[in-house]
Amino acid sequence: MNKQKLTSNTAKKIILISIIFVMMLGISVFAGTAKLNNVKIKFATNYEITVMTSKTKVEDILKENHIILEENEVVSPALGENIDENGLIIISLEGNEPVKKAEVETIVATEDIVKEYSNITEKIVVVLEDIPFETITKDVSNGSLSTTNKVLQYGRNGQRKVSYKITYKDDIEVAREELSSEIIREPVNKIVQIQTKQITSRSSNSRVSSTSGKSGVYKVTAYCSCAKCCGKTNGITASGTKATANHTIAAPSTFAFGTKVKINGTVYVVEDRGGAIQGNRIDIYMNSHQEALAWGVRYLELEVLE
Repeated sequence: MNKQKLTSNTAKKIILISIIFVMMLGISVFAGTAKLNNVKIKFATNYEITVMTSKTKVEDILKENHIILEENEVVSPALGENIDENGLIIISLEGNEPVKKAEVETIVATEDIVKEYSNITEKIVVVLEDIPFETITKDVSNGSLSTTNKVLQYGRNGQRKVSYKITYKDDIEVAREELSSEIIREPVNKIVQIQTKQITSRSSNSRVSSTSGKSGVYKVTAYCSCAKCCGKTNGITASGTKATANHTIAAPSTFAFGTKVKINGTVYVVEDRGGAIQGNRIDIYMNSHQEALAWGVRYLELEVLE
C-alpha cells in the first residue's frame, strides 16, 4: 500500500515538473520571437526619451513606461493608434498639435503627356556671331589740359561659328543649348592715344595763304553729332577733338585746324571738316539736331583772327 502511494506521488511530481518546463519553454520562445522597437517619446517641454518595447499601440507604450497625460495634453498618434515606421510619439499642449501633411497623389493621364510633347521639336542650328573688339586707351598727355585723341589702331570685330541645339514648342523657341564653338577670326582691339595738342604758331601772312581761309561773307549752316549729320555719333571731330557747341566749326581745307574765326560776334575754332563744306561754306556745331535745323541757312560775315 505504501509502495503504491509513493509511486503515485512520484508520478505527480514528474508531471508537474514537465508542465512547468513546458510553460518556461513557451515563455522563452515568445520572448525570443517578439519584435522589439525603439520608440522615441517627445514631451511638450521638448524633453525626449527613447524606450525599447514590443508593443505597438500608443496607449500600451505610455502605460508600460508609466506616462500619464495631463488634461491639457494631446498625443500624436492618438492613444488608440499604432506607432508608425518613424517610431515617434509626440506629447504636446492642446492647440500646438503637429500638423499632418496631406498626401496628394498626382495622376497624369497618358493623353496629357502625349499632348504636352507632341508639339515639341529640336533643331541643330549653326550661326556666325561677332566677337566685339575692345577699345584700349593710352594716355601720354602727362596731365595736359589741352589734349587730342589719335587712333593708333582701328578695331575690328572677330567672328566665331557656334552650333546650338534649339528646342521649339509650337514653333516658339523655349530653350537653347550651345553644343560647340569655333573662333574663325580673332578680334582686333582699337588703340586710342591721348596726347598733348600741338599748337603751331603761324605768321599773319600764312593765315591768309593757301593753308588758311580768308575773311568774307560765307554760307553758314549748322550740324550736330547725330548719324544724320555725321554718319557717326561719337562727336569726335576730324582733328581728333571732342566737338563743342559755341566753339567748334567745320571749315574747308583752306582753313588750318586751330584757326580762330569770328562769326556774328562769337569766336569759333576750326576743328572739323565735311564733304559738303567747300568754298565759302562753314558748318557750326550745335548740341542737338533740333537746334541745327532751327539755325537753317544764313549768310554771315566771317573774320579770321590773327
